[in-house]
Formats: sequence, structure tokens, C-alpha cells
Amino acid sequence: MPPNTDFQSELMMKMYANSSEAIFFFDRHGKTLSLNPAAANIMENDVLEQLIAGADSAICEACRGFTSESENQTCKNCFFESVEPANFTSFQIHLKTKGKGVVPYTATFHTIDSERGIRVFMLRDLTTQFETQKKLHQNTMMRHVIEAQENERKRISRELHDSVAQELLSAVVELRALKYMTGDQKVLDKAEDTKATLTRLLDDIRNLSLELRPASLDDFGLEAAFRSHFKRIEESYGISIELVSSINKKRFDSEIETVFYRICQEAVLNSIKYAFVEEIKVHLYEEDSHLHLITVDEGLGFKEGQSPKGTGLGLFGMRERAELVNGKVEILSELGKGTTVHLSVPL
Repeated sequence: MPPNTDFQSELMMKMYANSSEAIFFFDRHGKTLSLNPAAANIMENDVLEQLIAGADSAICEACRGFTSESENQTCKNCFFESVEPANFTSFQIHLKTKGKGVVPYTATFHTIDSERGIRVFMLRDLTTQFETQKKLHQNTMMRHVIEAQENERKRISRELHDSVAQELLSAVVELRALKYMTGDQKVLDKAEDTKATLTRLLDDIRNLSLELRPASLDDFGLEAAFRSHFKRIEESYGISIELVSSINKKRFDSEIETVFYRICQEAVLNSIKYAFVEEIKVHLYEEDSHLHLITVDEGLGFKEGQSPKGTGLGLFGMRERAELVNGKVEILSELGKGTTVHLSVPL
């Protein structure tokens, strides 16, 4: 079936008029022959007037350089002045645009009619793509940083537990043996005082080891880590924490378990420090292919729009961690009626 020339021409005109890509036609001297609405919309008024009037190289008024192998923005060996524009079939360029400042575009510039020297210049906005790439890079870097941080915490935690704590325990045992080696009461009293000091230090190191990275999280999962963590909190602060879990010791990806543990740790500690509560409720469950964590306190709360107080991780850090596993954190609070933190992560 022979091509329908009129139909093809109609399609080309519609594409030219309605395309989101900016399209310019230039002659061999750099004068503008035509530009589509998308191209007109991105040009500042004075530049647009020059383009419409056919001023030589008017596009240079908006151009801020293209990206070469050596520079991000350069005008050296300009594509517009090139004898062989076919070398510029795909490159990145920066243009000063109307209302948006300097914007990066991916561009093509080539001859479509060699006899008359007509060249076409097409632009596609790269802003969204760059923002996506930037976000991806940030998330990748954040993931690597958190992974390195957790690995270092794990290493230090194991070192404290397996080396430092064991040495202290040996010292306590040796001090206990002194009572069988001497009858000097002053020596025994001093040994008893030292033993008590070392015992307190041993407890502090064990707690620090658990705070850094509980072995139960890696060995047994979220439920075991939560119960161990809440038991220490109850002993340290005298606060009751009710854990309701329906995951039945199920294990999840290590990164997800770490995110849940850290966000829960932060939420509970914030309730203790700022909500002035005596009881906290924690609910861990799986529903609709998502893992959920809800912490609830009936403490002081805060007003809508007010930034909640927080410790090191903070609200921003909690949300960043959740985003790394495609999850989200919602915080609901009302002054005088408490705060609810809801973490949801797709499985």
C-alpha cells in the first residue's frame, strides 16, 4: 500500500505543533526559519523576538554551553558553528529559559536538507530525569552509609561483648577469689568496692553493646530484639511497654528488620523523653503484603504543624530510613492526647 503523503504531512504538522519537545529550524547561516510552540514557550521574550525576526545566531543569547568530554558547560567547538553538525546528534546543553533559569536539555542538531542547508535543533527537558537520578544517587549513598554504619555498630558491639566484657568479668572473678587468699579486712573491703565498680561498668558495657546492635536482631529477628530492648527500657526507666506481635517469629530481609528496629527504638525513646508517659503500646503485624509497626503513647503530644522533638535519628531520619525500603512513616499527634507513629513497608 503506497504511503499517504497528505496524511503523513498532517501527522508531522500535528507532532510539530503539539510536541513537548522544543523544535527549531535554522538555515546554514544560523537564522531561524521556524520554531514550534514548545520552543517559543521556553524562550525569554527578548530572545524569542530575535529568533522570530531571524537574527543571526539568536539562540546563542539563551545558550549557556553544552557538555563536552572535559567540561560541564562550554562554548568551545560550538555545535552551532560546526561544519559537520552530524557530529552533534545527541548531546547535553544548558539554556536560560523563561521563568526556570538555566535548564539542562538533551539535544539533537543535524542537517535535514543539505542543498538548502536547513538544520533542525530539538530539545528535551532533562530536569525531571536529573532529579530522579539525584534522588537515586542520594538513596544509594544513604543505603551504603547506613549499611556501613550498621556493620560498624555490629563489629563494635561484638568486640565489646566478646572481648571487653569478658575481660571485665574475669577481673570480677579474680577479685572474688581474694577472700580465699588474704584475711586483711581493708584489702577485702577495697576489693569489694572495686568489684562493685567493675560490675556496674560491665552492665554499662553490655547495655552499650545492645544499644549499638543487639545480637538477637541478627540471630532471632524483630520479635526477640524488641522484647529484649523493651525489657531493658522497663528496667532502666520503669516504663511499661506492651508488645503485640502477630508475625510469629517470622524473619524478613536484614535491611527491613534494621529499619523497623531503629525506627521503633527512636519512637519509643522519644515517647520516654518528651511525652512523659508510663506506658507505651507497640503493635507489629503483617497485612496486605506490608509489614506494619505502630507505637502509641498517651502523653503530651504536639500541635499539628509543630515540629516534634526527637533524638539523634529524628523525624527526618526516620522517614529517610523508611524510604530506603520503599516504606513510609506517618505521625499523628494531638496536644494532650498522645502520639502515634505508623511505619509501613511493602514486602
